[in-house]
Amino acid sequence: MPRILAIDYGLKRTGIAVTDEMQIIASGLTTIPSETVLSFLTDYFNKEKVGKVLIGEPKQMNGQPSESTPIIEAFVDKFKQTFPEMTLERVDERFTSKMAFQTMIDSGMKKKQRQNKALIDEISATIMLQDYLSKKIF
Repeated sequence: MPRILAIDYGLKRTGIAVTDEMQIIASGLTTIPSETVLSFLTDYFNKEKVGKVLIGEPKQMNGQPSESTPIIEAFVDKFKQTFPEMTLERVDERFTSKMAFQTMIDSGMKKKQRQNKALIDEISATIMLQDYLSKKIF
């Protein structure tokens, strides 16, 4: 079974998470500079079988697009051009950063460790992916 990969795309950094081959568990993969995402994915797709990519869709509390929507949409367009055969699904990413930060607190991380924004992005992608898996019907 192919993996599912989740992308929490940001202006500076992008968090990436991936499932196991059985699509049961979501794990953080990495956080990379956003300008390197497409080349990273090209390498990753050549090494691992990925059947679907989730990209976070930023929304405000009222469901309207957030300020970062144009940046994400531009990335989605580039993604589709680069990987036209890849299944792409947009998923709501509201609250994932707050949930990631709370997860860091709950796991006992020190204040200095919780300031690592790259780790927050990776955990956000993992939360987004795990949430998707929990709603998926087998």
